[in-house]
Amino acid sequence: MPRPSRDVFAPPVLVTETAALAALCERLCAEPYVTVDTEFMRERTYWPELCVVQLGGVADVAVVDALAPGLDLAPLGRLLADARVVKVFHAARQDVEIFLQLFGAVPVPLFDTQVAAMVAGFGDQVGYDSLVAGLAGGQIDKAHRFSDWSARPLSPAQVAYAAADVTHLRTVYERLTARLEGEGRLAWVGEEMAVLAEPATYRPDPETMWERLRPRTSNRRMLGALRAIAAWREREAQRINIPRQRLVRDESLLEIAATMPDSPEALGRIRGVTRGFAEGATGQMLLAAIAQSAALPEDALPEARAAREGARPSPALVALLKVLLAEKAESHDVAPKLLASSDDIDRLASEDAPDVPALHGWRFGVFGEDALALKQGQIALGVAGKRIKLIRS
Repeated sequence: MPRPSRDVFAPPVLVTETAALAALCERLCAEPYVTVDTEFMRERTYWPELCVVQLGGVADVAVVDALAPGLDLAPLGRLLADARVVKVFHAARQDVEIFLQLFGAVPVPLFDTQVAAMVAGFGDQVGYDSLVAGLAGGQIDKAHRFSDWSARPLSPAQVAYAAADVTHLRTVYERLTARLEGEGRLAWVGEEMAVLAEPATYRPDPETMWERLRPRTSNRRMLGALRAIAAWREREAQRINIPRQRLVRDESLLEIAATMPDSPEALGRIRGVTRGFAEGATGQMLLAAIAQSAALPEDALPEARAAREGARPSPALVALLKVLLAEKAESHDVAPKLLASSDDIDRLASEDAPDVPALHGWRFGVFGEDALALKQGQIALGVAGKRIKLIRS
């Protein structure tokens, strides 16, 4: 394959006025696809604060100052909702979350080059700079990766850096889609895009947030308290728009669930909880959530994950399934993580027919079908030369 050549792009335009944005979006609506990226800040807020939107077309390279006084982003919303134009992102989740929050809808249709690269065998969660180097022959300047994008004015160097995220992306998109089309894998990417297009993907359920803390206990009363206070924290962090960890840290939540304080004095003795917090209105709400969980009947309390899922899987079977996964990923040149996660492997080992992605769609033909056959003793794993081979009975 010839070495990819570097592309030459038009200099980026900084957009700060609604009329210029509307004209830009009108031109982009006539194109088959547009590349999109964002720069945002989230260190001090629960919801990401949009600062910059980058848009790339055939002749347009634009950096939209989302914080410009008086700028109406409605034309951008119409572009993102135009089903005739594919919106191309790299690692789209955070960008899409921002647009869902801003416009109330996920951009459609969308294409994520990070996911596509995993399908094309570039490895797990391949970085944008690696794809640019490998497919477009370009190089990304990382100097402004940690810029304060909320500070104004934007410097010319920041504008140039931001624009690079959507210029090279056009070449990456075109070469990835050509490769996947030639391999008959575009439909595989389509299945993954359906997940990204689902609004629920970006709206975590507060009632399940406790599971992310991975409590090491089977005490259902403690788990009930943890579920209640983790849900309270999530809703309160959203309401006042601060990071959940800034409201109450994970370690403090676990200690609160274990001790279940019933007064401001007891709450104030928890590590990481200040007296002012414990005695204030927020502390009262937290104590109320604890009291509500304490009043729940036993059958309304959650169970530990191990209890819900039954016996732990055999470590030997898990190891065999991971070897099969590695062989399938290697032989099909696809990222292992895209075929099955560690949790999927554990469930495949311990359950007869778990509802995991590996047993649906294109993954079933690539990995899931043989994973079930391995469990049922219908195939064995051997070695041929320096590679794993499947031995069918």
